[in-house]
Amino acid sequence: MSAPATVVSLKPTALVRFEERSPVFEKKAASCLPVKISQSHPVRVAVIGNHLPRQCGIATFTTDLCDAIAAEYGAAGVSVVAVNDPQSRYSYPARVRFEISESDLSSYKAAADFLNSSDVDLVCLQHEYGIFGGKAGSHVLRLLQRLRMPVVTTLHTVLREPDLDQLVVMHEIAEHSDRLIVMSKHSSQFLQDVFRVPGEQIDLIPHGIPDLPFAGPDRYKDSFSTGKTVLLTFGLLSPNKGFENMIRALPRIVAQHPNVVYIIAGATHPHVRRREGDRYRLQLQALAKELGVDEKVVFHNRFVSPQEMASLVGSADIYVTPYRYEAQAVSGTLAYALGAGKAIISTPYWHAAELLDNGRGALVPFEDPAAIADATIELLDNDAAREAMRKRAYLYARQMVWDQVAQSYMRTFLRSCSNRMQPDRVALHLQAAKKDAGQRINV
Repeated sequence: MSAPATVVSLKPTALVRFEERSPVFEKKAASCLPVKISQSHPVRVAVIGNHLPRQCGIATFTTDLCDAIAAEYGAAGVSVVAVNDPQSRYSYPARVRFEISESDLSSYKAAADFLNSSDVDLVCLQHEYGIFGGKAGSHVLRLLQRLRMPVVTTLHTVLREPDLDQLVVMHEIAEHSDRLIVMSKHSSQFLQDVFRVPGEQIDLIPHGIPDLPFAGPDRYKDSFSTGKTVLLTFGLLSPNKGFENMIRALPRIVAQHPNVVYIIAGATHPHVRRREGDRYRLQLQALAKELGVDEKVVFHNRFVSPQEMASLVGSADIYVTPYRYEAQAVSGTLAYALGAGKAIISTPYWHAAELLDNGRGALVPFEDPAAIADATIELLDNDAAREAMRKRAYLYARQMVWDQVAQSYMRTFLRSCSNRMQPDRVALHLQAAKKDAGQRINV
């Protein structure tokens, strides 16, 4: 199901194949529901997941989603149950009303009891196997099994080849969720083919992005980057990101475009840092020095704030995601760069293969620095091709801005609450529970 790993042609003759048009996402039944969403009557939602200032992609997503829902329907209707990693506590904003300790099973039960006794109408779970305790994150099932209100689960990772524990956990999550939200067609298909989730239970809502203006990179360049061609990667550092392949491509790129600088923005992923410290970053620095491009590689070794992120992404002439493996269901940083109207070069992991289709970016093979160099040089040599790619990306991403994503979530929430009131829906859930009772994980 992965896209062919070939470099997209950027020659002027290829540009006429692509039409600049507004993005079209597959419409699910939730978006067609005849429900008028009113700011005066929102559903009271509790979102379960990581939350800033915890430093991870799920925390950023949860925070952005809550901000967007609050902006559309009022802050009083949104609260958060935050998951803390081991031995960590955070200074959360007021919307975080309860905290779960990742490895403490009893705190999941306590969270469910708290939610059941609150004024919450619906729970929206942000699911990623690695953020919950137990085998394959099975601790979260203790919480789901006790909740008495509708549950909508956003799946940040849907695996094509899950192990047995992951398979059973996902079956349980699907059983206890009124609806499942995915962010890509690949994820929707895997849910149906691998996990046997019926398509009518799934809503496809894209990863949200800020509504940034379509502007040239020079508008955002600071005293350091003015006069330079900026290649950018941002996000938490971990070895699966493949940054070394971009560094290996730099000598050929710099030979053709000496004013190039490659910025790697982001702190080492907290899980990686706990295991091995900053070893990966040090390896990247050593590789750049060995190849003679250490002065061309700049590390912003910190968790980037939203304001700084907007400036960094805005300053990029080309955004690069050289991830090493195709099994990347969602990339929030890629969605962000697309929404900013960046020219993008990426390996064809699942999310990139979808977002960058139809000339919205250049796909290069995995683990192929030469292909990265070829695509980069071709884009830098052809201003017209680069600008056309930027426009296609920006137009496609307009339906991904956070206010529209918040509205799509609210339609799903309202549908879930409505379905809970239908007797035949309740009967189906009871029938499914009896059928699968012997297959559940004991938590």
